[in-house]
Amino acid sequence: MDEAKMAGDAPTVSLIDEEGRSLLCYVERSLKVENNEYVLLLPVDAPIEIFAWAADEDDEEDEMLMDIDEEELEEVFSTARAVLAEQDLILHHTALTLTASGEIPEFEEDDIISLDVEGGEGQLNLEQFQELASFFYEDQEYVICTPLDPLLFFARLNAKQQPELLSPEEFQSLLELEEFREIQAELEKQSELLDEEME
Repeated sequence: MDEAKMAGDAPTVSLIDEEGRSLLCYVERSLKVENNEYVLLLPVDAPIEIFAWAADEDDEEDEMLMDIDEEELEEVFSTARAVLAEQDLILHHTALTLTASGEIPEFEEDDIISLDVEGGEGQLNLEQFQELASFFYEDQEYVICTPLDPLLFFARLNAKQQPELLSPEEFQSLLELEEFREIQAELEKQSELLDEEME
């Protein structure tokens, strides 16, 4: 990876999206399969999610957190950036996910939000986030969070040694490899250890 920069001891590469935005990532692992080099990438800065509070359709007295679309994100971005700046965090509109540079504060139990997120084949996965801040924009309340589990991307290095995200088919074929299963098992073990530390 000649073009990879060095951040500390870990090499870094940039993922680029269709809009030309970049996301700087550490190369956590690399795996060679049939002359292709695959890399497991971890964003250098903290991933950020912005959710909106909305009434629960099943129970009007309850509220639930909802994803916001790109248009709504553009509207609230500058407000969210100002709110995070009060914590010495700088919000960036990076590729694939928002990120914040700066030191994320230590989380307390009251800061943790658990969400049921729909995964593949309609399965619901429990994801946990640390709430960093909340704000109002035009009478709508929003919450700024960072996921507690690492946000990881699998990519393939092209001829120019630049990472490209895998297609669903290519990712599925990787899942069946013994080498990938070993990496996956290790990641799951790390996630379990993190959960134990939080309890």
